Amino acid sequence: MFVDQVNIYVKGGDGGNGIVAFRREKYVPNGGPAGGDGGKGGDVVFVVDEGLRTLMDFRYQKHFKADRGENGGPKNQHGKNAKDLVVRVPPGTVVYDRNTGALLADLTKHGERAVIARGGRGGRGNARFATPANPAPRHAENGEPGEEREVTLELKLLADVGLVGFPSVGKSTLLSVVSSAKPKIAAYHFTTIVPNLGVVSLEDGRSFVIADLPGLIEGAHQGAGLGHQFLRHIERTRVIVHVIDMAATEGRDPYEDFVKINEELRQYEWRLLERPQVIAANKMDMPGAEENLRAFKEKLNDDSIPIYPISALTRTGLTALLAHVADLVERTPTFPIHVEDGQGAVYKFAEKEPKFEIMKDDDGAFVVKGAAVERLFRMTDFNRDESVRRFARALRRMGVDDALREHGIEDGDTVRILDFEFEFVN
Repeated sequence: MFVDQVNIYVKGGDGGNGIVAFRREKYVPNGGPAGGDGGKGGDVVFVVDEGLRTLMDFRYQKHFKADRGENGGPKNQHGKNAKDLVVRVPPGTVVYDRNTGALLADLTKHGERAVIARGGRGGRGNARFATPANPAPRHAENGEPGEEREVTLELKLLADVGLVGFPSVGKSTLLSVVSSAKPKIAAYHFTTIVPNLGVVSLEDGRSFVIADLPGLIEGAHQGAGLGHQFLRHIERTRVIVHVIDMAATEGRDPYEDFVKINEELRQYEWRLLERPQVIAANKMDMPGAEENLRAFKEKLNDDSIPIYPISALTRTGLTALLAHVADLVERTPTFPIHVEDGQGAVYKFAEKEPKFEIMKDDDGAFVVKGAAVERLFRMTDFNRDESVRRFARALRRMGVDDALREHGIEDGDTVRILDFEFEFVN
């Protein structure tokens, strides 16, 4: 089964907890704080493996969570950092944040790596908090939570040349005779429902990768037919070969086929039209093909797009076509998939995200939300009074107390952070 798009969940490992400890050695009176730091949580790292061809493995495993760091130890022993979780993906994988749509990574080369979810740092032990005013602190941090996110993986094939055309124009037949690929060939529409790759080797030693892509219909850019399942895979190709049924065996006009396919490419991504195009006028062994080819050239009236009369069935005209395509592949650079419009860097104004927000729940509790507050909460050890006091002081410095008063909070009212509740004392 060919799988080219999946949604998965990834989470970096939590950091290990720092600990509260003191030196307890003979002949060392009043030993100072000696609590070690926790280790860093593991990152979730995507690595390209050229041995993979699809995203099939992600159909069966959709959750990836790295290990947490080791807790700190006494005598200033730091906890061990957790190993990274390595997730192998095929070449051509693009990773997006599912919630924001932001591009996280575009992985194309074997061994290329990208950190998708970072592990949390280890919490600091009490030795880190010693000061002249407080030489024996009884406070340590919990480990920082690892980054977590839902991501979408899209596979965009790494092919030099893409064969495009309406269903049943002979793309699969052409691929089968110019390479060793064995695509399914039959006399009905949408025989090809997944992309097929083949390597074309010329007598002069040159070679390139060619992809037979699922047939287009009108409205494909909006998802009609196989829609985006086709168009996604043409984004990386450097040369586009239009395979056109010049014998009009389906009753369509060959020139209208060419116009409609180019319009679908433009609607999906106008930069696709920047790629060199070649027309393979197929089925020239059929009656009426010669007349249709003459009419096609008159309507096209564009010498910049070469036309090669061929017959994939009888294998005629293929040598000249493949030689020209190989020339285009050699001199055409790779087209970037993700390009910002305009010249140079693009700077966008973004308002600074508030550290917290306060809202009143239906039960009358004041709910405090925000990444900074929740991170502080998770890294606080509420089993120690000194840690609790430090947490309260940090909230006060962030302005949470004043903001709660502005919202009308009174003594004894409930304050909720995540799933935990506190009583407000003025």
